Order: sequence, then C-alpha cells, then structure tokens
Amino acid sequence: MEPRLFGTNGIRGVVNQDLTPEFVIKVGQAIGTFFKGGRLLIGCDGRSSSPLFKDATISGLTSTGCTVYDVGYAPTPAIQFLTKHFGLDGSVIITASHNPPEYNGIKVNWKDGVEIPREDEIKIEQKYFNETFKRASWKNLGKNYETEDVLGIYLEAVKRQVTVDLIKAKHYRVVVDPGNGVGTLTTPYLLRDLECEVITINADLDGSFPGRLPEPAIQNLSELARVVKAVGADFGVAHDGDGDRSVFVDETGEIHWGDRSFALIEKHFLKQHPNEQIVTPVSSSQVVSDLARKYGGKIVWTKVGSIIVSRTMLEVGAKLGGEENGGVFYAPHQAVRDGAMATALILQILAKTGKELSKLLGELPKYRQHKDKVACPNELKEKVLEKIRKITEKFRVEAIDGVKIWFPDKSWILIRPSGTEPIYRLFAEAKTQQKAIQRVEEYKKIVTELVESVKPC
Repeated sequence: MEPRLFGTNGIRGVVNQDLTPEFVIKVGQAIGTFFKGGRLLIGCDGRSSSPLFKDATISGLTSTGCTVYDVGYAPTPAIQFLTKHFGLDGSVIITASHNPPEYNGIKVNWKDGVEIPREDEIKIEQKYFNETFKRASWKNLGKNYETEDVLGIYLEAVKRQVTVDLIKAKHYRVVVDPGNGVGTLTTPYLLRDLECEVITINADLDGSFPGRLPEPAIQNLSELARVVKAVGADFGVAHDGDGDRSVFVDETGEIHWGDRSFALIEKHFLKQHPNEQIVTPVSSSQVVSDLARKYGGKIVWTKVGSIIVSRTMLEVGAKLGGEENGGVFYAPHQAVRDGAMATALILQILAKTGKELSKLLGELPKYRQHKDKVACPNELKEKVLEKIRKITEKFRVEAIDGVKIWFPDKSWILIRPSGTEPIYRLFAEAKTQQKAIQRVEEYKKIVTELVESVKPC
C-alpha cells in the first residue's frame, strides 16, 4: 500500500505523537508546493493545540512563497465560504472536527471552498514523502496577513438563503450548545440576528472541551435536552468541535439523529423542488430514501465522508446532501456541511409550517438506530474487511463503503473501517430499538473476533 496522510476527512492524529510541529511544517511545505505559491486562507478550531499547528502550517506555506490570510478561530464552513468569497486559491483549516481533545488535524480546500479530491491529496502526499518541496528564495518568501473580523460576511450569506422576516416574526426561543467549539462564534449571533431568544450552554471557547466531548452524539447531549425542557425552548441545537454539523433536540427534550433532521429538510426541499437529486452516504437512514420516493427525488448513494458527498454534489449538480451525523450540505449556499446553515433551514421550516419540531419530525417514517465501534489497528483494517466480506456472502450486501448487510426484516447493519481513527464502526437500523441493538451486538462480537484472528502472534 502507498503511504497515506489523508483519511476520510483530512489529516488527523494525536497531538505530539502523530502530529508534531515538525510534521506539520513539512505538511505545510507540501501543501504550499502543491498550490505553487498561491493565495491561501487559514483558520482553526478552538483546540488547545490549534494555534501551535496553525503557526507551524503558516511557516511551511510561506516558505514555499504562498501568501497566507489568517482568520484565526472560525468554524470550518465559515472558512470554506470565505475562501470562495474572497477569490483565493484555496484554504487550510486546522481542526480535528468531532475527535477527542487530544487530537488535531489539517483540512485542505480548493478555491471553491470544498475539500480537495483524493487525486490531489495523493499529489500532496507524494510531495511530502519524496520531500519535493519548492522553497522560495529569501526575497520571495510568502507573507502572512491577519484579517479583520470576517465572520459577519459569512453570517450575512447564511441569512440570504432564508426568509428572514418570516423567522423574525416568530421570536423563537433556542438553546445552542456549541460544545465549547468554534460554533460559539457564529450560531448564537445568527439566531440573535433572526430575533430569536438565545440561551447558550458550553459556549466558552475552550480547547479542553470541559462541557462535553466534541462529537454531538446522543449520549453527549443530555444536558442540552434538560435545558430545552427547563426553559420551554422551541428547540435546541448542538455542534461538533468545528461547527459544521448540527444535531437537534425538539421542544419535548427528545434528541434526534442527524438524518432525521436532514430528512425533514429534504422533505420540504423536494416539495418545492421535485425531481432533484439528493446525495447521501450509505450510512443514512431509510427515511431519506422513503421521502425521496414519496416526493419525487432521486437518491445518489456515496461512501461515508463529507468530501465525497460534496464532490458528488458538484459532479451531479445536486442542491442538497446530508449525513446521519448531522451534516447538511445546501449547495445554494455552499456544497459543504454547515451547522449554522442547517439551523437556519430548520428555523425556516418551523416558521413556514407553524408546527412544533416534534410534530414535524413525528410525521416522518420511523426507524431506530444503534451505533458502536471495535478497536482495530489501521494496518489490519483491510485484512479484517476481507474476512467480513467472505462471511457475509450469503446476505444481500452493498459494498459502496465497507459492508452493508440487509436482512429480510428490512433491518440493516453497516460495518466499515473508520478513516479517522483506528476502529471499525458499526451502525444498525431497524423498526425497533431492540432489533438495532441486537444487530450491533451480534456483529460487534464477530468483528472483535476477526480483529484478534489477524493480529500477528
């Protein structure tokens, strides 16, 4: 296998183990060489190590002659939008998204604000491993400029995609949980601009994530659910560490998987725009395909990974995409997942229908999901996958990403190697919670045994 830097979503690793300052400077040189001395935006999430790695990346970029514009702390979707808005050649984001606080990472975007495709990742990897850097002379080193506050430009762009006056008239009460991440710099301000009453929790930017883990998974959002009920809010929204995902809590305190809120957006989008294509990974709920059939849409299934969803949307000209993890891609704004944009779209649906969020989500087809994971060293993932494929040959299987097994009762389980962590992810869906849990527990045991079987003696 060729050596790899990039996983499912950029480069990620543990701080000062996988990601050291020396490593990041070298990656910055490879990225700068790839962009041939271009003009790049750079920003970071609020992790404790992000300023360190941002500065290291800037050193690598400017050594190759790139001009760098530093926006500082900012959500990933804001940096992506501003890359295109300012007509730059690309951007680099220091973030590990939903990973635990000891992780950090690097994302690279093209001039359209979308992460570079795999073939360009390979070019950067080759420059890194072969050390074929184009260092500039002392007279032609790149410059680094710190920008003034530009997040307002991004927020105005989000508001242009919704009917502002309609939302303002409702004066919704919303609880926002940015999870101590950079979403705290945008979503509360967006909602106040839309004349919502905003209550925040975990809204201090803190790279140790003291309030909760950065991933807005159901098990991490119990405090948000309690606050929504306690203050009588219309809904709550939680972001991941870099603010590109949104998970919603309805007014009753029920936390909903991301593909249900995405399905709600899909439903109202297709009612206005029938026959449109909807792009989503194989990990998404059947509710997404159910609604596409009902409202005349067409599903385009992809591998798991936001970059794959984004690039597929651009290739097929789709206006909407989504993931079960809370990622919503709204191409009229930008073809990347955007937590603030997703929140604005949900607000617009509430305002147009006059219904409560629990009612709107309750009208959708119902399925139950369960997730888990199994530790697996990265170097063993392919061997384990070969064995999984062999023992599941008798089932109806989709192999778009890992192995997705369909059962006669219309339940399914997706088993796939993570592109960002040394684990296998298991995700099951069924009509009942008990059946979903049963599927995961059954295959968790099988995958655990397979991992042990391929470990060297």
